[in-house]
Amino acid sequence: MIKHYTRLLTIAGSDSGGGAGIQADLKTFSALGAFGMSAIAALTAQNTLAVTAIHPVPPDFLQKQLEAVLDDIGVDAVKIGMLATPELIGVVAETLTRYQVSNVVVDPVMVAKSGDKLLQDNAIEALRTKLLPIATVITPNLPEASVLLGRKIHLEQEMLQAAKDLQALGTKNVLLKGGHLGGNKSSDLLLTEQGKSLWFEADRTDTKNTHGTGCTYSSAIATFLGKGYTLENAIASAKQYISDAIRFGACYELGHGHGPVHHFFKQWE
Repeated sequence: MIKHYTRLLTIAGSDSGGGAGIQADLKTFSALGAFGMSAIAALTAQNTLAVTAIHPVPPDFLQKQLEAVLDDIGVDAVKIGMLATPELIGVVAETLTRYQVSNVVVDPVMVAKSGDKLLQDNAIEALRTKLLPIATVITPNLPEASVLLGRKIHLEQEMLQAAKDLQALGTKNVLLKGGHLGGNKSSDLLLTEQGKSLWFEADRTDTKNTHGTGCTYSSAIATFLGKGYTLENAIASAKQYISDAIRFGACYELGHGHGPVHHFFKQWE
């Protein structure tokens, strides 16, 4: 009997330290039982402490990577992460639209866990106008949402209005992550295109090993969407996965800064 893989494509930057970006995405796809593919938008020199260099790929080469995958293999879902320049954003938006790709999860990566900037200033407008409208769901954290909206979001009570304002930029569904608020719980708000709002909560783990959490979370959402889950169930399942990956990774030591989450806790522990 012929079997078929669930096909997941990540379009993002490569993390030489292995904790975030393309590497985290591929680990997540594999851990959750999907076949992972990649279109590398940038090379980064980074570790648990810092990003020391970023080398965006030529836009036409990114397009060739995308077309190579989409012409032959196809995709069930796509996760988009770090796209450093407006030209790269334009190529991704145009290509995915041309191939009528569905299940597009956009994680608007702007700053690394170390605080290093990953997105050029002139790319933010391209992100707003070209990428958000083709997304099935966007997954900004509060600092990223603040950049997109041009105002600070400090309180949980402000998250619903912020999600509505992000939705007004043209995206269908918004998952606004509240992890930066602190407290015993990590609470994320989903605002659907039908105007329904839902909260997803998990107990917070006290650990510095949080490098790649956003990449992993968004990749897990994409994986479950690719497997046919509804958006609500995909987020709930992904929230459980990232919470467990953080918890199981808390007892490890890797590097001297923000260590990674444990993507393979089910397989290794």
